[in-house]
Amino acid sequence: MSDQRDPAPYDALLLLSFGGPEGPDDVVPFLENVTRGRGIPTERLKEVGQHYFLFGGVSPINDQNRALLDALRKDFAEHGLDLPVHWGNRNWAPYLTDTLREMVQGGHRRIAVLATSAYASYSGCRQYRENLADALATLEAEGLELPRVDKLRHYFNHPGFVRPMIEGVLESLADLPEEVRAGTHLAFTTHSIPTSAADASGPVGGQGEGGAYVRQHLEVARLIAEAVGEQTGIEHPWQLVYQSRSGAPHIPWLEPDICDHLEALHGSGAPAVVMVPIGFVSDHMEVLYDLDTEATAKAAELGLPVRRSATVGADRRFAGAVRDLVLERAATERGLPAERCALGALGPSHDLCPVGCCPARAPKPAAAGADSPYA
Repeated sequence: MSDQRDPAPYDALLLLSFGGPEGPDDVVPFLENVTRGRGIPTERLKEVGQHYFLFGGVSPINDQNRALLDALRKDFAEHGLDLPVHWGNRNWAPYLTDTLREMVQGGHRRIAVLATSAYASYSGCRQYRENLADALATLEAEGLELPRVDKLRHYFNHPGFVRPMIEGVLESLADLPEEVRAGTHLAFTTHSIPTSAADASGPVGGQGEGGAYVRQHLEVARLIAEAVGEQTGIEHPWQLVYQSRSGAPHIPWLEPDICDHLEALHGSGAPAVVMVPIGFVSDHMEVLYDLDTEATAKAAELGLPVRRSATVGADRRFAGAVRDLVLERAATERGLPAERCALGALGPSHDLCPVGCCPARAPKPAAAGADSPYA
């Protein structure tokens, strides 16, 4: 870990997240924001919103981001890092554009950005960069002086992200009945995306092979499974599976789905399963509904003991990882050598997304990359 405490040239950190409704009246407007431009009827959005209505119309993601903000501010203060932390969302208040405007009006000119998505993909990286470009374009039209924004690198294999999940799996295994524990399978879950988007994720062409989304998740799953085996003395069978598919049936998406996987494991005689949501930073709606509600109900129907391990959330080690990411990028921007923490074989991700990285569905400006219109 870096011992440096100088965040220069950065004068602020922006936590950039997805956003979620905070009451029943927010659900449909929130989903309208998420699906803007797709022409989805309001009645259909009400059907989709039933997941939120089951939880009082409140997504837990905003409170989880507030907890992460508190953890970051506490960690920064404890380690002498003088850097204010702000928060903006793509799809609900506090909106990204509003937060950036407030930051600019408050005098911030060089902003590091942490997205609450650890992996390479269009929806997990490029789309956030497009949102940043949209916000900057709005501020430019308002005549404001534009800040420079730099998105911090992917942190899927940072020890501060991986190690809390290892601990979560160990706790879930310990919570299972002793007679099924040794034979328990690990189902590492992440958000399904179209196979075409998965194949094109990460640098492509002369800069890489694409396919980073699946490759990065497989590496994290391997790291966790091996660490669990080292600590328990048992090699648990594992597989990467998917959840939360939302696309048209005729478009191929990554499979198998977690519920189908549970059925297959039950049919093969697996005694128990721990679901490990490695694709998600916190226990937001897709974890609470797709795993804790839907997949858990499927397991109960099968008579299959199942546990769901914790996401990283506001864990102090993750807050420390964010501090590392800020300081390493700051040192790099000052032309100094920086320790870049990463576990496993893939190494630390790139700082600057190259041209063609996680290509857009349609050409659209994106900030904080080699192809950014905002230097």
